[in-house]
Amino acid sequence: MEKQENGPTDMRNNVIRILFFALVIMCLVGLSFSFDLSRGHIIKVAFLGSQEDEDYAGALAFKKVVEERTGGATTVQVFPAGQFCSNARECLEALQSGTLEVTMTTAGGAGSLFGAIQVLDLPYAFSGDEMAECILDGPFADKLRESVLGAEAGIRLGVISNTGGWRNFATVATPVRNASDLKGLKLRTVTAPIQQEMMRQLGASATPIAWSELYSALATRVVEGTKNSVQDIVGMKFNEHIKYLTLDGHAYMAAMWWYSEPLWQDLSPEMRAIIMEGFQTLQRTTRKIVKTGEAAALQEFRASGGTVHVPSPQERKSFENATTGMRHWFAEQYGKEWLNAIDTAVNACSTNLS
Repeated sequence: MEKQENGPTDMRNNVIRILFFALVIMCLVGLSFSFDLSRGHIIKVAFLGSQEDEDYAGALAFKKVVEERTGGATTVQVFPAGQFCSNARECLEALQSGTLEVTMTTAGGAGSLFGAIQVLDLPYAFSGDEMAECILDGPFADKLRESVLGAEAGIRLGVISNTGGWRNFATVATPVRNASDLKGLKLRTVTAPIQQEMMRQLGASATPIAWSELYSALATRVVEGTKNSVQDIVGMKFNEHIKYLTLDGHAYMAAMWWYSEPLWQDLSPEMRAIIMEGFQTLQRTTRKIVKTGEAAALQEFRASGGTVHVPSPQERKSFENATTGMRHWFAEQYGKEWLNAIDTAVNACSTNLS
């Protein structure tokens, strides 16, 4: 009798216990998720570009997405113009050590850690924006991302965008119409081997100068020119000294946005997805600004007294012929794997875009 009377009571108590423990577990899961979103509640983004260019606008777009998607639990701090690190190597080392979450480099800037990435700087490899974006958003980018991780460089590729448009030859006092006009000129480059080799093959003198020191180097004729986009030239007021611009478009200024791999490993799948959403918004933002800003930059360059030259097909061919040895040089330095990869990507995109 006693067991029959107490049976329903025991059952009710068991149900209450089960519901109580389920509620506790749900609360703990919720707290764990909230805590994970706020882990490393400050994400620092540092790069060398100024507050006037597309990199800064892209970083602000990234900030907006991450902060909104985490409900304000994560704060994104943006450090432009070398405020956090003064050159690409320092920025990447900060990612490796886990003292910085995000930075941006060009292929040349990342070449010290993963040399083969310089394949993106092979001259005259891409025919235009549409081709470049097709390649850098497809299987080639996936292969690059996996290979950098496999090299255990301590950095993870988020997205590849664009910083400034296309590299062109810009000079202080010497008009450049064909490859022979570059012979003997001192042109600013970064320390990337591929850029220095390109200058050698063109007969110019490669002179590595830090970005922050280039204005004064042009003013004092430490260098007689540089190889940058018109938007960078105008944005940094280099046009106060540079008076000749040759739109040969020898390289697409791919912008690699990196995340610290040690810090990435501490993130939950939910937080990783939010960061990638932020990167993709950054990519769309920067690409749009670059495309719409070139015409205005050219107009400003001309208005400041600059002369713009668009090479004829024959003149452009002289630049291409003078740098045909770059592929052989690259293969000797880094092997043929990445040459084959970029060729495969170009052929696939040519087919897709035709």
